[in-house]
Formats: sequence, structure tokens, C-alpha cells
Amino acid sequence: MKLGAIAATAVLALAPIVPTSAHADDDTADALAELFAMRADLLAERNQAIAINVAGIEAQHLAEIKALGYEPGTTDPREIARQMMTNKYNWGEDQFTCYNNIIVRESNWIVTADNPHSSAYGIPQALPGKKMASFGADWRTNAATQIAWGLWYVKDRYGTPCQAWSFKRAHGWY
Repeated sequence: MKLGAIAATAVLALAPIVPTSAHADDDTADALAELFAMRADLLAERNQAIAINVAGIEAQHLAEIKALGYEPGTTDPREIARQMMTNKYNWGEDQFTCYNNIIVRESNWIVTADNPHSSAYGIPQALPGKKMASFGADWRTNAATQIAWGLWYVKDRYGTPCQAWSFKRAHGWY
């Protein structure tokens, strides 16, 4: 881009020195047209490189969402759960409502919730809490790790959050 601008400036600077014959005007116009064509080619190449980089970044972002199950940077545990339920399990808002009913009663979405009468711990009140270590070494403090384990547990044991909620209502635990 700078090279094209410098060349165009040089051509324009020389323009008053060139005789003002019709032939000289044609040569100047041809030189400018060639410079503008070069600049257009450079811009097209740069735009293509940018598009390739953007596509790579978007693909990496989508892969990260697929691996995590939620949008990186999300901090609200409820929103993390909602996204994981949609992205990993294809569960809708009705299932989130059931899961929320369970979690509000178990831990109220508190990552460090610790049951004083048992070794249940965290958002899903895993019993014992260290079961969640299979989903990440940060299981004591990371809401996403706890939620990932909790959703896996619900799917594995009950099939869906609403089936788990139904069981919890009948038995007082899940």
C-alpha cells in the first residue's frame, strides 16, 4: 500500500515537468492506471489473507465452543449450564428449568457449596466431591468443570434433567 502511494506521488510530482503534449498526458494516465491496478491487486491479496486469518480464528473459536460446550469467557454458572445443555446434549429450555430446580435446592449455584452432613460438594453436590476430578483438576473452584460433571451425571443416571427432577421430587435427592 505504501509503495503504491509513493509511486503515485512520484508520478504526480513529475507531472508538471513533463511537457503538456497529448502524448505526455497519455503516458501519465497510463502510469497512474498501472499504479492503481497494482494497488488494487495488493489490496485484493491483503483482503484475501485477512479473510483466511478470520476464517481460521472463527474455526478455532467454534472448535473451542465444541470442546467446552459453552462460549469461552462466559462466567455465569446458569448461562454455562444453559449453553452446555444446548451444545452438548441438545436439551432445550424446559430441561434447563428442571436442572435449575435441582441445583437451586442442592447448592443455589454456589461453586464452593459444601454439605456439612456429607462429603457432597459444589454446584451439583457430587458425593463425594472428588468424583468431579475426572472432569478437571480445578473441580473445587471451576463452575464449568462442576457443571460438565453434573450434566454428565444426570444424563448417565436419569437420561434428562426433567427425569432427574422428577426423581428428586419423589425421593428428596438425586
